[in-house]
Amino acid sequence: MSEGRGPDRSSTADEATPVRVGVLSFHNSKETKAILNAVHALGHEPVWLREENARSWIEDGSLRFDPDVEVVANRLLMTKAAQPLDDLGVATSYAASRPVLNPPAVVVQALHKYGAAATLTAAGIRVPDAYLALTHRAINEGNRLTGEKAVHKSAIGTGGARMSVVGADDAVSPHIARRRAFLQEFVDTGTERPYDVRAYVVDGRVVAGMKRYAPSDEWRTNVAVGGEVEDFTDDLPEEAARLSREAADALDLDYAGVDLLCRDGTWYVLEVNVTAGFKGLFEATGISPAPYIAALAVERGGGSVDPDRVAELAAVLDDSVPACKPSLDPEPEEPGTVGYTERVTVSAGERAVDVVAKSDTGARRTSIDFDVAAEIGAGPIVDTVQVRSGSRTGRQKRPLVEIDVKIGDRWQTATASIEDRTHMAYPVLLGRDLLDRYHVDVRKREREE
Repeated sequence: MSEGRGPDRSSTADEATPVRVGVLSFHNSKETKAILNAVHALGHEPVWLREENARSWIEDGSLRFDPDVEVVANRLLMTKAAQPLDDLGVATSYAASRPVLNPPAVVVQALHKYGAAATLTAAGIRVPDAYLALTHRAINEGNRLTGEKAVHKSAIGTGGARMSVVGADDAVSPHIARRRAFLQEFVDTGTERPYDVRAYVVDGRVVAGMKRYAPSDEWRTNVAVGGEVEDFTDDLPEEAARLSREAADALDLDYAGVDLLCRDGTWYVLEVNVTAGFKGLFEATGISPAPYIAALAVERGGGSVDPDRVAELAAVLDDSVPACKPSLDPEPEEPGTVGYTERVTVSAGERAVDVVAKSDTGARRTSIDFDVAAEIGAGPIVDTVQVRSGSRTGRQKRPLVEIDVKIGDRWQTATASIEDRTHMAYPVLLGRDLLDRYHVDVRKREREE
């Protein structure tokens, strides 16, 4: 398992001193909350490292963090991040001087399913046959799989999304939803109802295991698509448990969900999931991995825990909102005032531009002109929305992007729609998503040159 550089604790240090454990997570998942609550229940100090509170600086040759922590548990959801490399960079800064569980370099190695399968194969761990090619011609003309069926799957993804079973002669794409894809042998378990096994490994130990059965009209077993779960912790064969431990170790993961299949008495590692969920596992087994992850983090930070207390906490999945969740930027005591038209600064990270915007309390969402979006480098598109235009007939589909808007001396983030506003007087329209924090004075107008 990966070891980082821990805090300097002498042998005479007070062993009861709480360890400040940071959980790096920019989302609100049950798993993140459960780990933080487990750290607190074990008598140590949880710190939720989020976009709202995490900051770092380099000064006079020293690397500093606020809030500071002694160890970090990485729970970044890279498969759903808009800018995964940016998020990994944040994790890398912590890993430079703090022990990090599932450090960024390890996550990169495990995140790509075909790359992870290659690493497992090189380590002598059985995985289903697979084939990767990067062009339409190569993937369809050079397929080396010999079975009648294969699984066409995204190289990066979770929850079984967009996977499909294809025939040996079916034409497939080297991409799924703009991400690279590959073919993996379809492993027929020979059972009437398809199932696989999820074993959750923490620090080289299988803490829980479950069977996942596919719904009646589905071949995928993922809980996200309706798979039913059953406790398999005590009945997990030693070969399957050993493969799970070896897979996590080969990928250097401190904790992971390992998916397995058995065919004709032989077990295979299907996938290894860096940020596997706990909900289905706890539903099936009554065991939460969160206290085991919390305990590992405390120990990596130089502290100690009571194993009996860890086992006791594992019987409950406490995913309530932890007290350590940082608050959003504090609201001003008195709402500010914005005019019918207002000079604002709009940015998407690439550059910032000053424009005159119109306030519209009847619009739910802020919108910006195509040219403004291009000038500030807005993107990627995070979603689309259907809107009814007041000046045009019918409904239109508009892309949505994340932008930052400065009104007065305050920056705010909005998910804005992009539209052609060249026929309108103002390139930016401020909707209620931003205006709800202000009084709108329709008599106040920006002087336009």
